[in-house]
Amino acid sequence: MVNVVARGRPIAPLVLSAQERTYLERQVRRHRVARSLSERCRAILRCADGLPSKSVAAELGLHEHTVGKWRRRFLKDRCDGLLDEARPGRPRTINDDQVAAVIEQTLRTTPADATHWSIRSMAAETGFSHTTIRRMWMAFGLQPHRSQTFKLSSDPLFVDKVRDIVGLYMSPPNRALVLSIDEKSQIQALDREQPVLPMMPGVPERRTHSYVRHGTTTLFAALDVASGFVIGKCYKRHRAVEFLKFLKEIDAQVPDGLDVHIVMDNYATQDTQDQGVARPTAALSCPLHADFRVMDQSGRTLVR
Repeated sequence: MVNVVARGRPIAPLVLSAQERTYLERQVRRHRVARSLSERCRAILRCADGLPSKSVAAELGLHEHTVGKWRRRFLKDRCDGLLDEARPGRPRTINDDQVAAVIEQTLRTTPADATHWSIRSMAAETGFSHTTIRRMWMAFGLQPHRSQTFKLSSDPLFVDKVRDIVGLYMSPPNRALVLSIDEKSQIQALDREQPVLPMMPGVPERRTHSYVRHGTTTLFAALDVASGFVIGKCYKRHRAVEFLKFLKEIDAQVPDGLDVHIVMDNYATQDTQDQGVARPTAALSCPLHADFRVMDQSGRTLVR
């Protein structure tokens, strides 16, 4: 009987501990793990089952040398050997303290000749390139050229007023209509010097760049928040008399049998005591409940 001698290098047995097998199986099942790491873990698991590298490569669609490479890496460094090694490249020239100094200077100081730092002014101040400053600011989400405004209401009853108005919008009384009323004055009534030329095949609509002024107008509008319906009317002047006319316009368009709750500011046009129009509800057929709650534009913004 002839003894058969195995050819090639001897292959070291690959034996997994219970902890290593659990880690490899968990990496295979994870959906957010990198595909390359999942393939390496699957190859090691099949090699641990006693399969040769050639069979594992055919089963997983890999090259035999690839399976052998990760087998040797695992035998040398165990699970850490399956991770990617550090990529070669230029060493880091800016340390964390320098980055922190740039961020601190951006947040705490301003240049002598400007209101805020720009990328190039900060680069000139610190000695770094403008691309380096840009990367630092992007990493920390800094945009010194942008600013926002805010205002805190000084009204001690502001929270109660907001609660009342929001409750009125979200849960109005039965058989009631909630309207938000405001006005826009000094609207310029403009017209073109020549009639607009209509669109034609191959030619867009054309109009003159110059215009003629026809004075100003005032728009009163009431918004039904529940349906989005708007009642609007334009008047030549902006007085309490025109406001009373607009209330009558609302009265004419509101169905009978509904109480009307209006939310408005205390502008002089609405909150007037002149000419007997301080109680305009006497001239209306529908019950009207005026709610002078929001006192200024910032208050209206906060309510929204």
